Amino acid sequence: MATTVRRAVLTLPAAPLGPENPLPALRAPAEAHTLDERSREGLPRDMARQIGYEPLRSLLPVRLRDGYQRRRQERDFEAIVIENAHLRATVLPGLGGRVHSLVHVPTGRELLYRNPVFQPANFALNGAWFSGGIEWNIGATGHTTLSCAPLHAALVPAPDGGVMVRLWEWERLRDLPFQVDLWLPQDAEFLYVGVRVRNPHERPAPVYWWSNTAVPENPGTRVLAPADEAWHFGYERSLRRIPVPQWEGADRTYPLDSSYPADFFYEVQDGARPWIASLDADGRGLVQTSTARLRGRKLFVWGAGEGGRRWQEWLTAPGTGGYAEIQAGLARTQLEHVRLEPGAEFSWLEAYGPLTADPAAVHGPDWAAARGEALRALDAALPGELVEEAYKAWRGAADTEPGERLAVGSGWGALEVLCAGHKLPGTPFEEAVLGEEQAPWLELWRTGVFPTPRRVAPPGPSLVAPHWRDMLETAPAEPLTEYHLGVAQWHAGDVAQAVRSWERGLALAPSRWPLLRCLAVADLLAGDRDRSAERYAEAFDDLMAESRGGDPWTAAECALGGEAMAALLAAGRLPAARSVWERLRPALREQGRFRLLAARLLAAEGHVGAARRVFEDGFELPDLREGDEILSEVWSRLTDRPLPPSYDFRMRPPG
Repeated sequence: MATTVRRAVLTLPAAPLGPENPLPALRAPAEAHTLDERSREGLPRDMARQIGYEPLRSLLPVRLRDGYQRRRQERDFEAIVIENAHLRATVLPGLGGRVHSLVHVPTGRELLYRNPVFQPANFALNGAWFSGGIEWNIGATGHTTLSCAPLHAALVPAPDGGVMVRLWEWERLRDLPFQVDLWLPQDAEFLYVGVRVRNPHERPAPVYWWSNTAVPENPGTRVLAPADEAWHFGYERSLRRIPVPQWEGADRTYPLDSSYPADFFYEVQDGARPWIASLDADGRGLVQTSTARLRGRKLFVWGAGEGGRRWQEWLTAPGTGGYAEIQAGLARTQLEHVRLEPGAEFSWLEAYGPLTADPAAVHGPDWAAARGEALRALDAALPGELVEEAYKAWRGAADTEPGERLAVGSGWGALEVLCAGHKLPGTPFEEAVLGEEQAPWLELWRTGVFPTPRRVAPPGPSLVAPHWRDMLETAPAEPLTEYHLGVAQWHAGDVAQAVRSWERGLALAPSRWPLLRCLAVADLLAGDRDRSAERYAEAFDDLMAESRGGDPWTAAECALGGEAMAALLAAGRLPAARSVWERLRPALREQGRFRLLAARLLAAEGHVGAARRVFEDGFELPDLREGDEILSEVWSRLTDRPLPPSYDFRMRPPG
């Protein structure tokens, strides 16, 4: 059977993504994978250096994606199917290029954990993320901001003379273009994936990459990798070196033998072939291997505790089996970023396929024999020299210009390439994909003036890179220009100048709430809760006087109303918080985030019983953040009773 590539439609029960949050993400990302200072002591020198290298100051210019809900309806997703006689891969270009499914054709066996629903949850750096399949994480520590975003996709000649699928986009946190090429040689039992990240700038760039693969989690499943030690990271935010496989009385290579969610970053032995496999009780499963550039390997487990089980239920459909993740990355841990020099690139090749090994050895008490048997099976199925040969052949095709287009991503890469004149063979960012969001920035570049919108609307996205900040600084000082300039200055760390820009814009702005909200965030982070609360209240008043119908305005009311209520509650301004609540649209008051705020407001007003009834009546918090303990914290202030299981998302031991 010759390899084929075809378009397809995948139909899933799906929750709506909803609109983006129109408020610029001025705060540092609420990323669970941060390290306490005590854990930095004693780390290997290169690891400590990369952990401290260029952490994110904010998510700018990316916007938060938090408008999703949990009511699911059937929805069609564009898919690309790559198939030969051995494997069938289903790729979702509109959802970050996720490999949704990888089926072993002769047996019909699914090699991945394939989520039967599309349910966004708050795990990506910018919010919306979903579980299952193979995801390509680029940007910074955490799940990529492209988790639920479209990528460009096209057909390209494969190194073996067949055809491959190229995915590419412009990653906006680090301003870097990347590509992912997927192909199945005609007789291969492995899906090949060539990855390239380029730095077209005249400055070095921090790079983060992890390929995350969700695999079925059963009582007999074991994860194997070429390591005798691992770095354990739990949600108590400590990093410590532990032995593999036994630690604290349990074999941690079996995902269900851990109680709480945790990361195990394997210390892959020097010179060892990089690989990781998940094999069931019969010794069958999936293996991932790569060229040496992709050095890191990791196991993520949800654990067998109540919080981990609850998260697994939250991310999928009732009755669905659980999953673990086997991952591969550029560094040893996901807390690190790797320096990419100006004009340079990182590239490597990965391979994914079925693996069958002797179950007696794989699950035996001798760890060296167990991983040795898995490596023997991998070497027999796909020798390491074939991976190296495939990489060299692919690298010669990486610059080939794409042919037939299969999907279209964003216009941000086209804007950057047009304005900077970057030459990126193999990944064209064409002017034809420029859209409405890029239009005012294109006009700023061409004319030196940021245009005034023709109708009253929430501000569009801000750009914050140095060249855009320079253009804004020399543009006429209109209120909207000052707003965007302040956002860019804030991102650059010039807080005082950002505040001055927002204050200048406020003096003449017909629409005051966007500027007031920015100033309220600045006040809050400076420790002035009272002034922040006053500005939040004024901003919400101005928004409600200006608000029209439609999704952008509803999204603005939702985002600003939630922030304003939280700030007013923190400052003890209960009547003002109640005023915000009462002016929200009824549909917004029924959302989980506002049900929780209502409970907090009632408790602060002294109506503890009424606050507890909000919980007892039941609500869901669709955008509950990974590692956030707000539900258990509020519940504990309302009652001494045990936390109901439906609200138990705790990811670490008590205390």
